Amino acid sequence: MRITRRDFIGTAATAIGGTVIATHAGSALAAGPRSASKQARWRRHDAASPEGQRMLASYARGVQAMLALPASDPRNWFRNAFTHFLDCPHGNWWFYAWHRGYVGYFEQTIRALSGDLEFALPYWDWTQQPEIPAAMFDGPLTPTDAAYAPYTRNLKVFTDFIQPAMRDYWNALSSQQRGQLDMRGYTSFELFWNDVTGYSPKQDAGVSGNMAFAITCGARYLSRDNPKLDARTKETVSLDTVIHGLAPFDFHNEIPSLSFTSSRTASHLVQPDGTTKFSVLEGQPHNKVHNCIGGVGAIDPGPYGNMTNFLSPVDPIFFLHHANMDRLWDVWTRKQLVLGQPIGPDEEDEAAFMDEPFLFYIGADGKPVGPTTARAVFSTDAFNYDYTPASGNQYIPKPRTRRLQAPMVASVDADSASVALPGALVERHQATARDATFVAEITVDRPAGLAVSREFDVLVNAPEDIDRVEPGSPYYAGTISFFGPGMPGMAMSHTTTFTLPLPRRLQAFSQLVAGNANLDIRLVPSSGGAKDAPVVRGVTIVPVR
Repeated sequence: MRITRRDFIGTAATAIGGTVIATHAGSALAAGPRSASKQARWRRHDAASPEGQRMLASYARGVQAMLALPASDPRNWFRNAFTHFLDCPHGNWWFYAWHRGYVGYFEQTIRALSGDLEFALPYWDWTQQPEIPAAMFDGPLTPTDAAYAPYTRNLKVFTDFIQPAMRDYWNALSSQQRGQLDMRGYTSFELFWNDVTGYSPKQDAGVSGNMAFAITCGARYLSRDNPKLDARTKETVSLDTVIHGLAPFDFHNEIPSLSFTSSRTASHLVQPDGTTKFSVLEGQPHNKVHNCIGGVGAIDPGPYGNMTNFLSPVDPIFFLHHANMDRLWDVWTRKQLVLGQPIGPDEEDEAAFMDEPFLFYIGADGKPVGPTTARAVFSTDAFNYDYTPASGNQYIPKPRTRRLQAPMVASVDADSASVALPGALVERHQATARDATFVAEITVDRPAGLAVSREFDVLVNAPEDIDRVEPGSPYYAGTISFFGPGMPGMAMSHTTTFTLPLPRRLQAFSQLVAGNANLDIRLVPSSGGAKDAPVVRGVTIVPVR
């Protein structure tokens, strides 16, 4: 998967809209987007466009058909969501590949059940349109619609409908599937179901914010009357953040500031041996959009809507959100090819990544797919689609260099961190036309047990008596967001690193003392009702350009 400039020049072709392809000698995998001579069969459109609106009408028909299927059918709407619950990787380098496969097979299912053989899943460009598309509040495209009430009006109704079918499914799993679930922490059906209800056997207590189930009326906390992403979420989906997330040259790098993907792990179902390290795009727009739609912050400590937990695909907006994440991966891939840079893991890591088995996909015929691997779903060729241009595409013609200078490790004391930045680097940071040149890598303990806070604001040089600020404040550096709770049944690491580009507006950057800018960094809960911030284990400031 390491594509050289010579490989690229010899095999790449530029198409309308900027798509390119490169192939690697001896590899059976198409390395990137298709060439101009081979246009994709299906094109995914912006949901806000006329063609995207037409696709949403077909999407609604497909969702309605999936809702009507019996619980014994793996294509049933809720059964499809449980695939994500049981198998999805987050915070590791299989995040993009696994979700490409999951969304791709789902798209084929909608195509078959809607009767629209031209259907291609629209994407939601939240950078350009930071509010839920209006059509996603119509009929079965919102999980608060009456079409969901026969199944989700309360937990007992949901349990009576879906639990028998899920138990039958569990009992029929292969030994290889059961082995993967054991790694995830689900050694029994009861442990798995406890995470649906939010019950912790260890503490003999339930936490409403840990429930994967969401009642119909509270399944989504943005509404037709209030569709806009909040100010913190707008920060995470901004063009500056997106471009910073597209900047790395490496598919994976142990330094999260230089990595397009999150942590390398032994399996897509386990946490890393050490700290989970979120890449910019997964840790920022992916996590925060999920939480905003599901009500984190607005209604702490829950119960939350579907989008906050691992049954998030019950909300149809999930697939538009992930289509946009997949589109950004496609943009990054095309940027890499233009530069003659690798689009996958290093050669020594390629087999470990590409041969990872994905065992839980369901096809449009309702039958299991595979077993398949990351290699089979790595390229958009796997599902024969491409994208119309949108936010981030403008980055491809003018990629900025990505160089690492000596990181500066902050000292940590009493849950805050302090570091001095050289004045010359600060002046360069302030002069940058668009992108931040300082990236903060912030390592914290993951909230566990009965803790309910999932989002925390990063404050820089804020007076001690300030424990809450709004975006735009000279003290506000951004928000870090956990997607999903630390569920008792699922084996999850409790130490996590977030990669956060620092904005130029911070007051600290205009206050040089003896040639340095001194940064005192601490975390506070984003919501007014939450009390405790996580323990800060470390902060590293990485100057990149």
